[in-house]
Amino acid sequence: MFIQKFLGLFSNDLAIDLGTANTLVYVKGKGIVCNEPSVVVIRKDNKKTIAVGADAKRMLGKTPANITALRPMKDGVIADFDATGEMLKYFITKVHNRKSFVSPRVIIGVPSGITQVEQRAVKDAAQASGAREVYLISEPMAAAVGVGLPVGEPTGNMIVDIGGGTTDVAVISLDGIVFSKVVRVGGDKMDETILAYIKRKYNMMIGERTAEQIKMEIGSAFKIGKEKVEMEIKGRDMVSGIPKTIVINDDEIRDALREPVTMILEAIKTTLENTPPELAADIVDKGIVIAGGGALLKGLDDLIKEETQLPVIVADDPLTAVVRGVGKMLDELDLLQRVSLN
Repeated sequence: MFIQKFLGLFSNDLAIDLGTANTLVYVKGKGIVCNEPSVVVIRKDNKKTIAVGADAKRMLGKTPANITALRPMKDGVIADFDATGEMLKYFITKVHNRKSFVSPRVIIGVPSGITQVEQRAVKDAAQASGAREVYLISEPMAAAVGVGLPVGEPTGNMIVDIGGGTTDVAVISLDGIVFSKVVRVGGDKMDETILAYIKRKYNMMIGERTAEQIKMEIGSAFKIGKEKVEMEIKGRDMVSGIPKTIVINDDEIRDALREPVTMILEAIKTTLENTPPELAADIVDKGIVIAGGGALLKGLDDLIKEETQLPVIVADDPLTAVVRGVGKMLDELDLLQRVSLN
């Protein structure tokens, strides 16, 4: 007990949004102190970690044979346990200014469809990287708290959290999830479909980072305005093997993104169909809130509005909604007890 209290004196409690694309860390009293890509670069021979986060992302697709850049999170869950442990250790140490003796309390946001085995893996990885206590919160609940929805009241709150690996759609009332639907579609899937489209239509190979850049610059889910937006991209010709440059436009990318966007729409419709009538009435009045990095896709709110005939609100700073929600729970421990998964 004394040791727990002694460690508590040094601990800065952390809230972590352990995302497929990015990991965000919130420290009690300081706010968001870290927002870096969920990428780890290791040597193949001795499994030594070379880089984590932003430094590692710059190496994606550019490493020699003996070094591998990997994403330890896939579809919102741990795909590589050791690499996730290394990544968490890096972020915890970075936030605590290299003080390795600190053992913080850690709250982590996870997808609502996570299995018991996957929950255990996240907890073990956090404990292995020095956490004293680990709490897990489902991401839609964290996002709802983060954007300021009244989750404790007996009213229907609908949140759509579009992350890198998963899209979580949930209806929340009285600190609980009434119905939720998770689809393993998010920003990464959108990048993959753009990559596949360019390959199929132009016989050209582009990298993950180029695909992400295309999505952010000219990607959209709904046609806004009459102007065509064009972008020049570089890649490798699959026939000749020589690098080349082509020009693509927003209509093509909207076409490429149709499949993942439709899957997100279907998840929203399924959730609405399974919502009790009284809560559905609240959603008609209050609308659907979209958060997560995917909420930044141009025209997505307009498309959801047209398909559901409901008001759609894009959260302020949607990328940080989950980590802000998890961060609030560091101060509101009674809320944490009510909504945590363990």
